[in-house]
Amino acid sequence: MAKKDSKQNEEVMDENINVEDTATDTKSEEQQTSADSANNEVQQIKDKYLRLFSDFENYKKRTAKETLEIRRTASKDVMMSIIPVLDDFERARQNAAKDSNDESFSEGVQLVYDKLFKALQAKGLEMMKSTGEVFDSELHEAITKIPAPTPDLKGKVIDTIEFGYTLNDQIIRYAKVVVGE
Repeated sequence: MAKKDSKQNEEVMDENINVEDTATDTKSEEQQTSADSANNEVQQIKDKYLRLFSDFENYKKRTAKETLEIRRTASKDVMMSIIPVLDDFERARQNAAKDSNDESFSEGVQLVYDKLFKALQAKGLEMMKSTGEVFDSELHEAITKIPAPTPDLKGKVIDTIEFGYTLNDQIIRYAKVVVGE
């Protein structure tokens, strides 16, 4: 009977060891599965973070670019309202320069004109040169065409009626010109 009991004890011990191994295997499989799912979740969170971070960086760059562009052209409305004054100054100066005119363009008025124009240039306003240049529809607005006085003036600007202006290299008013044909 003692042999039977020891055999039974060995069998019970073997069963306990097998149950413990199975339980340990099940626990390590569960741990591995939960570790894998945790790693996957961490990877997904990292991906979301990187996407969100890159979206935010793109947003910052875009708003900085828009802000810079707004600052560059913010004075456009003011410049557009001052340009007719510059035109009047220019007409008065051209009129005074004519020999047949008794009026003179005083030195003080010339100084005021120069000072105003330099202040506007400091803010980015530039007058476009047109007379004598090849006609370019991107820069000029042709008011009329006249026969060219010389063959070399064909297709070129003969006279500028209204000067064109750029603000920080962006055209804000096209030059109104007479073109030779």
